[in-house]
Amino acid sequence: MPISRRNFMILGAVTATAFAMPPFISLKAYAASLEQPAMSKVTLQVNGKPQTLEVDTRTTLLDALREHLHLTGTKKGCDHGQCGACTVIADGRRINSCLTLAVMHDGSEVTTIEGLGMPNKLHPMQAAFIKHDGYQCGYCTPGQICSAVAVLKEIRDGIPSHVSPSLTEPPKLIAAELQERMSGNICRCGAYSNIIEAITEVAEVPA
Repeated sequence: MPISRRNFMILGAVTATAFAMPPFISLKAYAASLEQPAMSKVTLQVNGKPQTLEVDTRTTLLDALREHLHLTGTKKGCDHGQCGACTVIADGRRINSCLTLAVMHDGSEVTTIEGLGMPNKLHPMQAAFIKHDGYQCGYCTPGQICSAVAVLKEIRDGIPSHVSPSLTEPPKLIAAELQERMSGNICRCGAYSNIIEAITEVAEVPA
């Protein structure tokens, strides 16, 4: 007796499901394992305040900040570490928070855009971005500002780059240097020249 197209599709789906299931595990046990993620307690110092979270061990630092601590200034852009919108400062270094797990930063000091400054008390970099129109849609701006603050610290600490690879001479505060160091932060609106102007103004003020 020939098999109808409908029965053939049903048989194929059942077979595929059987092969996809782990061996010797019942459907009920398999479903239960998916519903019970591994949890871990994480203690962070976020914007100067201690925070203790219990998170799924797969939770990124970005999601911990946004979903658990409701610090939504840090943006989720590409979620692949390619745009820089999620940049925060962890233990003095800028990182893409979408590429690192929260449990990897247990005990870390994390600064987000909210920790740099608020409308009633702006960080100099925030004020410079406003003055020089270093944004348009504003989505990338928190990451740009966090990155810019960290960039100036890198330059002052003498950390080399592709533009200034020498360890014997301090990096020069020039547009090419800033562009190279900020290249991981994408502005799809194209406000790059204004961003460089804002960073340059802050850089010229004695630390």
